Amino acid sequence: PGSFAPEMERQHITIIGGGIAGLTTAIALKRIGRSVTVFEAAPTIRPIGSGISLAPNALSAFGALGLSEALQERGHMLRTFHILDHRGRTLTRTSVPEEVGPGILCIHRADLHAFLMEQLEPGDVRLGRRTVDIHQDAHRVIVTFADGTQHRTPLLIAADGVRSVVRGRLIPGVSPRHAGYVAWRGEVEAPVGMAGTASETWGPKGRFGIVPLGGGRVYWFATTNAAADDHRLAQYRVTDLQRHFAGYHPAVRDVLARATDGTLIHGPIQDLPAMAHFAHGRVLFIGDAAHATTPNMGQGACQAIEDAVVLAHALRTTPDAAAAFRAFEQERMPRTEWVVRNSRSIGEVGQWAHPLAIAMRNRLIRQLPPSFGQSRSARINDVRFEPLPATLTHGTDARHTSPDRADGKPGNDVAHAAPSGSPVPPHARAAGPEHGDIHHYAS
Repeated sequence: PGSFAPEMERQHITIIGGGIAGLTTAIALKRIGRSVTVFEAAPTIRPIGSGISLAPNALSAFGALGLSEALQERGHMLRTFHILDHRGRTLTRTSVPEEVGPGILCIHRADLHAFLMEQLEPGDVRLGRRTVDIHQDAHRVIVTFADGTQHRTPLLIAADGVRSVVRGRLIPGVSPRHAGYVAWRGEVEAPVGMAGTASETWGPKGRFGIVPLGGGRVYWFATTNAAADDHRLAQYRVTDLQRHFAGYHPAVRDVLARATDGTLIHGPIQDLPAMAHFAHGRVLFIGDAAHATTPNMGQGACQAIEDAVVLAHALRTTPDAAAAFRAFEQERMPRTEWVVRNSRSIGEVGQWAHPLAIAMRNRLIRQLPPSFGQSRSARINDVRFEPLPATLTHGTDARHTSPDRADGKPGNDVAHAAPSGSPVPPHARAAGPEHGDIHHYAS
């Protein structure tokens, strides 16, 4: 339908998926006065996953919710990241400029999830509700769960991940694509001298990342070229990884020496091809359900967090929900497509295995001027989000939080100034000429 009845637009919004995308969106929508319910398939909330990095763009989005400073206290802030060859020699070094923000927040996924849950009321999230089917007509969306029960809602936000059930029902032709490599992840006690250094090593056997989480812990990840269904690699244990990366520099070997099989997470690396639309009638796709990306730019969760704030602004400023969904789509599709495309390309180059190709790549990277990497980083990070309303209701108490400043310090309700002569969309301001081809809908 071209528009939805006004009385429907003021009603409840249902979110499928209780991950980072779904919970952040629930928080943002409650900030603008919407009632929400999040349905999550998992029967219990338990610590899962490993570390995650939130770049300045994600912290800026959390700043619009007044949550950036509090969130930063839960993790470890980094400003510099190194890419090394497998002998430990520096290929390139990237830093977050002071004017962009406080740096990159490294945090355990379980800690981020717990932080997001704290911002919601207990009844907002319903566990053990696995979606198996959806149907929509001109008036509502009907969600069917695995236990046979149904839920009716005027508007549905699909935040159920890269293997989205909702997307499978509405757009069966869009499915995850394998990136050509698989990954292992884990968390260990930081070896001596490693608690404050983040790096990614590129070598002939794959890549190995080391990211400090604070509290004397580091998150690590490893990749190697393989088919998505390589059963041999799926059975790998820590000792297998130690043999696989035995020729890498001491920091890699030190981390793997502390790893345990019980915390090892393995899986294929996937993304989604570009979708024709994010909005499908009364259903809107966000996060990995809409634009899953490989982790090479550290933007999977960051783009989902951006989605939440952009959607809240769209629904707040656009009277008609159908128009708001279309506005969200027009705003988000060019930026997320750029991220997915560039992240995939970085991974392809990082996974080169032939010695001659590696030598050529490493020589080129060392010769590139610093401005090359800074330009790409600026396009991601140099974005500011207008504050959302500063009242979040918990039961009978109203909590007032002031939106944070771009530097992560406590802010006020004054919007950030846009660069001179820049167009100012209603919710985001991208600083500098690097953002000329990121489309923003007009206010």
